[in-house]
Amino acid sequence: MLRRATVVLASTALLLMLGACGGAKPAEESHARHQTPSGDLQEKTASLSTLPSFLDKQPEQMKKAYLVAAQTKDLLRNIPCYCGCGESAGHQSNMNCFIKETASDGSVVWDDHATRCGVCLEIAVKSAQWQQQGQSAKDIREQIDKQYQKGHAKPTPTPLPA
Repeated sequence: MLRRATVVLASTALLLMLGACGGAKPAEESHARHQTPSGDLQEKTASLSTLPSFLDKQPEQMKKAYLVAAQTKDLLRNIPCYCGCGESAGHQSNMNCFIKETASDGSVVWDDHATRCGVCLEIAVKSAQWQQQGQSAKDIREQIDKQYQKGHAKPTPTPLPA
């Protein structure tokens, strides 16, 4: 399942690559979600397997991207994002482009930032693919840092993997 989703996500990321974050931000809100000062929508669901409603009108590939991010959240917590979201949205890692936090009861606060950002999607896709190929978090982090250190925004303040 992860392999198939990763392949689909890879094609999606290439099609959706924007080169930077941007695009229209949905204005709709409900009691289950709120909009952050940076304009991102966040929504709480019961678990990682329950996707947020802000994905309802997104392409199926985007939903799969969020599922892959959920499945690799422990890896993505160690991978910085280079879209500028560390400064603009206070993100700490690439995981935060998809997931703000996971509570002890298993509930999840999702973030819609990655729905509008090709850099976020691309980093998550590459990281998931490399993990699937057996690479360590440390090796993946080194590759991401090397590929994105020039020509992209300042990275999120992500600690190095152990």
